[in-house]
Amino acid sequence: MPRITKGDKARNRRNILDAAGRLFRARGIDAVGIAELMKGAGLTHGGFYNHFASKDDLVVEVCGASFAASLASLARTVEDGPDQDGPPLERVVGGYLSTAHRDAPDGGCPSASLVTDAGRHGEAVQGAYAEGVEGYLAGFAAEFLREAERQGRELDPAEARRKAVRLLSEMVGALVLARAVRRVEPELSDEILRARRGHAVDRGDPEPDDRARAGRGRGGRHPARVPRDPEHRC
Repeated sequence: MPRITKGDKARNRRNILDAAGRLFRARGIDAVGIAELMKGAGLTHGGFYNHFASKDDLVVEVCGASFAASLASLARTVEDGPDQDGPPLERVVGGYLSTAHRDAPDGGCPSASLVTDAGRHGEAVQGAYAEGVEGYLAGFAAEFLREAERQGRELDPAEARRKAVRLLSEMVGALVLARAVRRVEPELSDEILRARRGHAVDRGDPEPDDRARAGRGRGGRHPARVPRDPEHRC
């Protein structure tokens, strides 16, 4: 039998993580057994424990790696700044709530595809998921603050955090609902995505009562522009 090199072992581990990430997001953690995911990685069942002590250990690492990739995409979008398709957060929302992202859960953001599984598993898995959620909230809140600064407005960090929580919650909820009905009610699924995409990102403007007190009237927010070809899913 040929000797396994360190490079081979690292490559096999990466293949397991990639296969598990696809399968867990597409079908759910509990629906995928070790034998199946090892087959998906092109490896034998018995080799699993050469890389991970347990399936939960694998799930924690998959969750962390998946969120890291999504957060890197968010960071690139923010770094690019505003462009012809709008401010960074509007482009993030447009990509996250695109039909392409809805229809590809196996390669999409774990915030929606693993949300139910995280709630059913132990503290280690929930901790990895919570860390990813906190990464999103920090990124969103920081961008709310930067956008307010660009516009010459003041925004309290606590308010930016609240708006980040609301934005992420609405994005994940809309995507989960859209995926849940897309096969039997595709028009409803599209409607859910459109409705959230069309709702402007809350950038820290005063709430309606505050605007009224300031004499600014009761007008609603302007609808957000949707990127013509959304590329940023997370």
